[in-house]
Amino acid sequence: MTDGATPVLEVQGLKTTFKTRAGQVHAVNSVSFDLRSGELLGVVGESGSGKSVTMMSLIRLLPDAADIGGGPVMFGGEDLLSVNDRHLRQVRGKRIGFVFQDPMTSLNPVFSVGFQLMEPLRKHMGMSKAKARTRAGELLTLVGISDAEQRLKDYPHQFSGGMRQRVMIAIALACDPEVLIADEPTTALDVTIQAQIIELMKDLRDKLGMAVIWITHDLGVIADIADRVMVMYGGQIVEHAPVKQLFAEPQHPYTRSLLKTIPSVHRSGADRLHVIEGQPPILASAPSACSFAPRCKHAFDRCTQANPPRIDLGRGHDVACFWDPETGGARDV
Repeated sequence: MTDGATPVLEVQGLKTTFKTRAGQVHAVNSVSFDLRSGELLGVVGESGSGKSVTMMSLIRLLPDAADIGGGPVMFGGEDLLSVNDRHLRQVRGKRIGFVFQDPMTSLNPVFSVGFQLMEPLRKHMGMSKAKARTRAGELLTLVGISDAEQRLKDYPHQFSGGMRQRVMIAIALACDPEVLIADEPTTALDVTIQAQIIELMKDLRDKLGMAVIWITHDLGVIADIADRVMVMYGGQIVEHAPVKQLFAEPQHPYTRSLLKTIPSVHRSGADRLHVIEGQPPILASAPSACSFAPRCKHAFDRCTQANPPRIDLGRGHDVACFWDPETGGARDV
């Protein structure tokens, strides 16, 4: 990734709400960010913070109950929120790949792995059946699955969890996408397989030069692979910084709490793991105050009266918080 490179993806003011029987849920609230060619952007936060919904909103991969607004979401000179469904289907899979969280439910159990790998190649790339099969074998080899020709005939249940995840990555990479979105691709895997998938993604990123968005709740993984990190809470970006800077100088109380939850080999056996007290917010309305204030020990009156804007701290670092950790008081906003 080159500093100052032209963004391959630019998102401005993205909003997503869901219609439910209990009323609207404001899942994504004015999210703005960019992604540069060749970089890996980490997106972290608790379950329910809006990470996955934000990324699925970009390519409108949500049910009819979702209302996606705001924007634009600029990709290749087009606003993905404005193009028609037919054109968007050409973007999905071909130019933007998506690795889903659970490969067992994402892969079709009644079709062979080879068929599922060949489908996007024939649809998006116009390959013949023979060429698509050859390319499918190359993709399985690329993601570290041996005896690829034979494994193309196998079905998802004949693969281990780690191998199924590799197949999902191969499908996402089939058409050489410019952007790959990986939604917690190592969550259900044991630590050994997790390490293999992470190394695989790092190697593929270097070989193919694509931009990657990696969604996770695991800051340890992000520290190892990301260039930049977005911390999300309550459907908003509360902190954004280069990865080394975020770990060295976290500015938001939520980011600091997340970092404290990482187990340490230096912690005494008698020490309890840090937990973030309280519950994530109920997003029944667009935020009019700081969503983290009810759980924050640094909150003061202003935090419950206004939603803090993202404040530019320089060096590519910004934070949405009225509290200043350096002074222990309020920021001059």
